[in-house]
Amino acid sequence: MDTERYEQGKRKLAEIDGNGGENVIASLQDIAPDLGRYIVEFAFGDIYRRDGLNLREREMITITSLLTAGGCEAQLEVHINGALNVGISASKIVETFIQCIPYTGFPKVLNAIFVAKKVFMERGLAISGPQS
Repeated sequence: MDTERYEQGKRKLAEIDGNGGENVIASLQDIAPDLGRYIVEFAFGDIYRRDGLNLREREMITITSLLTAGGCEAQLEVHINGALNVGISASKIVETFIQCIPYTGFPKVLNAIFVAKKVFMERGLAISGPQS
């Protein structure tokens, strides 16, 4: 294991996801600890630490990618929290998801919106998006 890379990834993960990311990694220890290590080292130690995009841009891309993939609601919940943690507003998250409707369809956007609603409620955030 590359300890320095792991530690750098762990710090970046904590910066974005706080306890949520740590809980995901901990949940893998009894079944797939290497998967947790890969997530920390590669996704957060290599990719999230790259120059070129800031954390807000990275989280916006991540939540959009998870929405379009579909079936990633658990990961979407972690990254919606991460997006909020790095300063993306709840209304911007909702608007980002609405932007995806023509490209991914209503079902995937609805699933993402309901995950966002759950996260916003847990965090005590009121949201009413712009009306057209």
